[in-house]
Amino acid sequence: MAFNVYTGESGGTTVPTAAQLGLEPPRFCAECGRRMIVQVRPDGWSARCSRHGLTDSKDLDQR
Repeated sequence: MAFNVYTGESGGTTVPTAAQLGLEPPRFCAECGRRMIVQVRPDGWSARCSRHGLTDSKDLDQR
């Protein structure tokens, strides 16, 4: 089951305008829907789920 990383809803597709512009980091884990600890840096962001580990904006840029 997938969760919306901006709202935490199960299967939700709502994406805030700031997120569409790349200004908002994800706040919820896509795998479990738990709220993540988010660190915003001048060059991007990092988000840590207590169960699924770290996601970094630099990692997403490489894909």
